[in-house]
Amino acid sequence: MRKIRIIEQISLDGVIQAPGGRNEDGDYPHGGWAMPFFDPAILEAILEAQGGRFDLLLDRRTYDIFAGYWPKAEKGPLADGLNAAAKYVATHRPDSLGWGPVQDLGADIVKGVRGVKAKDGPDLIVWGSSTLTSLLLGQGLADEVLLLVCPVLLGRGKRFFSDSADPRELALVSTKAAPTGVLLNAYRHVGSLRT
Repeated sequence: MRKIRIIEQISLDGVIQAPGGRNEDGDYPHGGWAMPFFDPAILEAILEAQGGRFDLLLDRRTYDIFAGYWPKAEKGPLADGLNAAAKYVATHRPDSLGWGPVQDLGADIVKGVRGVKAKDGPDLIVWGSSTLTSLLLGQGLADEVLLLVCPVLLGRGKRFFSDSADPRELALVSTKAAPTGVLLNAYRHVGSLRT
């Protein structure tokens, strides 16, 4: 069975919206907030977390953002890995998926994810995809979470975990600080919150 690994760039106050660019996610006023902190140590951590070969598990919005950027990006280990990965997408518009190899998850997203996870293949990496991450964690389908915690407070924007999601417990596996002040915190999913 494949592992599902979530990778998120996140602010200190839990925002994950538009870390890569100003026009990445609509008119979010702070788009690109994570890029000043990107350095070789972060790239190394991302490449290590993704593994040598991986597939992508994305919601439709993140798929569209990635499809608009990565096929035209400068070649390198990150771009090459993302472009080569099979993409599994939660979408209601499967006929318009052009960045491949690609497959939609079907009408029942949980059933689709369970089916993909049960297949032989490389681990599944989730980037962004705020609508999907809460579902994966809530259903116990995510195995690991890597948070790239940037030293910024954004105040508003899409959060890593939605207000309607069930509380979850994670266990810290490792932590490392990049020279730019980003904390690279790796967690494994434990289960429901204990009180």
